Amino acid sequence: MTCLRCGFKFNCICAMEPQLQSAADFVLLTHARESSKDTNTGILMTRTLPSCRVEMWHRTQPPQALLNQLQDPSYQAWLVFPSDEQHLATPLTLPTPDSTKLLLIIIDATWQEARKMVRKSPWLNQLPRIALIPENTSSYSLRRNQQPGHLCTCEVGIELLKQLHHPQAAQQLQDYFTHFIEIYHADKSGHAK
Repeated sequence: MTCLRCGFKFNCICAMEPQLQSAADFVLLTHARESSKDTNTGILMTRTLPSCRVEMWHRTQPPQALLNQLQDPSYQAWLVFPSDEQHLATPLTLPTPDSTKLLLIIIDATWQEARKMVRKSPWLNQLPRIALIPENTSSYSLRRNQQPGHLCTCEVGIELLKQLHHPQAAQQLQDYFTHFIEIYHADKSGHAK
């Protein structure tokens, strides 16, 4: 029987799920096509980080809850996205304890879709950007045509946790992600690992 939480039939991974904490809030701005894919790794972040939530992206209707949060002076919002000529990426710095809380918005889509989402969302273009320079290459292998140097959503979360000085949480999420990738292949082949 398929597990309703992790989606695996032969190899439930729920017992491996860590419970993590972070100094920042995370929002996965998710493309509609991404939300239904069983290869989506953003779900690993929402399961493990209570400070992580999903907002669905629609071209003509921005998510009102997120727009409201962007107007809240108690948050310092950043778009996690590669820099280009118009937007210089800035290193991630933690706010002081008596100041604002970090709000990290991660585009949860293929890179082709992500670029279109940002281009078609003027409200996203107003945000400062963080471009990650990962220490390692991506180990995400569940989709074809992955562009070199790009990370999947969960790997972005892992890198952000490292930059936020949460090495233990980053390692736990990395272990959970690695386990997910390994189990995915076995489960889709129809056998227990």
